Amino acid sequence: MELNGIKPADGAKHYKRRVGRGIGSGIGKTAGRGHKGQKSRAGGYHKVGFEGGQMPMQRRLPKRGFKSQLLKFNAEVTLSALEQLGATEVDLVTLKQAGLVGELAKVVKVIMTGSITKAVKLTGIGATAGAKLAIEAAGGSFA
Repeated sequence: MELNGIKPADGAKHYKRRVGRGIGSGIGKTAGRGHKGQKSRAGGYHKVGFEGGQMPMQRRLPKRGFKSQLLKFNAEVTLSALEQLGATEVDLVTLKQAGLVGELAKVVKVIMTGSITKAVKLTGIGATAGAKLAIEAAGGSFA
């Protein structure tokens, strides 16, 4: 191999199409822009969502709803997930390592889905009223 023999791989490069350069090029005359209209003219185009002056869809529809950005910091764990985890002491770090809550989670709450039979000590984790009763009935506690 010599420096003067180096060339790009086949298909890696392609030449820019030169439009409006005569009838023989196949894209002369209107240069692929069709006939007349706003899109055929130099500098003529419209913004996204423009509907020719008609009231655009995003303005015709009502504004509705709200999604809090704080929700991504909240997580919930079920009683059956705690049962499967099998740890006697559970805190936020334990749940993150087990993959039961996301890495962004700051507030975790136990919800009453499934059942629990093992005694579990929860540190820094909340619970719904029903889940709290179930955990305490199984011999668990909150700290």
